[in-house]
Amino acid sequence: MGRTELLYLRDSYLSEFEAEVIGLGEGYVVLDRTAFHPRGGGLVSDTGMLVRGSEVFQVVGGEQSEEGVRHMVERIGLEVGDKVRGVLDWNRRYRLMRMHTALHVLVAVVNARTGALITGNQVEPDTSRVDFSLEKFDRGLIEECVAEANKRLAEGHEVRIRFVEREEALKTPGLIKLAAKAPPDEPILRIVEIGEIDAQLDGGPHVKNTSEVGEIVMKKIENKGKSNRRLYFTLNP
Repeated sequence: MGRTELLYLRDSYLSEFEAEVIGLGEGYVVLDRTAFHPRGGGLVSDTGMLVRGSEVFQVVGGEQSEEGVRHMVERIGLEVGDKVRGVLDWNRRYRLMRMHTALHVLVAVVNARTGALITGNQVEPDTSRVDFSLEKFDRGLIEECVAEANKRLAEGHEVRIRFVEREEALKTPGLIKLAAKAPPDEPILRIVEIGEIDAQLDGGPHVKNTSEVGEIVMKKIENKGKSNRRLYFTLNP
């Protein structure tokens, strides 16, 4: 992303890393490499800290930009060329990883049952939401999909990451489950595969096995328009 190497693309479990400050702006620094996932793709950003010697700079968020990932810091003081150690708020990150994998499995089940695509989503540590292109408001159907998703999660499916040339990736049907979403215009695309349940183009962090996720707990369903149903869910534990 810009001049920032995205370490989480290959290792979602990397919670600490060494980096160099290569850019500055009002309230943010850009690093040459990072394990912080910036806000995007429906996921909120990671938080944590950057450590320079004995000084700590809290990272309150991350944003995508053409220059690289902007790490939003709560105070100034870092300079270009500084060597820092990045430390993620691991409890928050791991919860987001579990939520993200849960979302993929749930979406795969709903898509298989109804053909519905995602019209929006927001993955957060406590409560997440996903919008489906469903015309019929059927709570019973959604409850059945949640139960099926939980069954598949408990089976313990491996989550694999693959990097594939764009032309080859686009030959595989079903990789995009977002409505009105075109594939990224990149020569190499990242595919997240969850056992035989799901395969999607995706740039976010995930757990290694669905057994780590826990149980999806449906909180509420909302009617957000003619063909848009919103589901709020959390995880137990």
